[in-house]
Amino acid sequence: MLGSTVQHIMFRTAIIVLMFSNLELSHQTVFAKGISPRDNDEISTCADHKYSVLLFSQDPLVIYIPDFISVEETAHLEEITRDSFTNSEVSDEYGNQINATTRTSRSTSLRSDPIVRCIESRALLFQGFDIPRSHLEPLQLVSYGLGEQYQAHTDWFEAPSRTAIEYGGNRLSSFFVYVSATNISGGGTNFPLLDSPKDERWCEYINCDEPWEAGVTFRPIPRNAVFWQNLHQDGRGNQAVLHAGLPLTNGTKLGMNIWTRQKPL
Repeated sequence: MLGSTVQHIMFRTAIIVLMFSNLELSHQTVFAKGISPRDNDEISTCADHKYSVLLFSQDPLVIYIPDFISVEETAHLEEITRDSFTNSEVSDEYGNQINATTRTSRSTSLRSDPIVRCIESRALLFQGFDIPRSHLEPLQLVSYGLGEQYQAHTDWFEAPSRTAIEYGGNRLSSFFVYVSATNISGGGTNFPLLDSPKDERWCEYINCDEPWEAGVTFRPIPRNAVFWQNLHQDGRGNQAVLHAGLPLTNGTKLGMNIWTRQKPL
């Protein structure tokens, strides 16, 4: 209970700051008191990387992050996952991993290395000091080609078999990072239950040509990311973060999922 309360306070504090400005953060300049000494040592070896933070929605909490990963990190992710992708799977109601027509991309899990761990550390520090690395799932890269998509779904699970303690509970939060996009059209990330913003400056990042009833579609802009909280404060899944990876009508897209669990994996 204390952990969830602290996280809630931290996110509310972040909201107050973000409502008034486009906040620029540096990976190295965050004071990492409260995380393990090993993580502090690793952060000190990570290249300095600045990114911006834009609050999109308070409830559900959705934050847009321009420049979340660097050009060098993008190249590294592409290199280490070359020729390692297999058909993406989904979980059925019993927790089994199956292929489904609702998800037609290809995916691969990342092995840990210094650059991957720097990205993990950045994702953890973004969420405050109280979430240890043991709550992170292995980072997953997802490759989309022409016509490939992931139909509307939530990242949080309803099946008890997928939220048991051995799985680390449910998914507390998600990042979707647009690693790269080549000659792309389509392929945005649609949140059908979010309200469209009124400020036209958002049109740099979302598709403002969509009808109001379509919700919000974030454009697949390389190196940018979307972060959202999956659960209500009481641990229930938030249906408002239902989302879909829309089909590509041209080009290719490489994305990255970063999922944080409630408990250690």
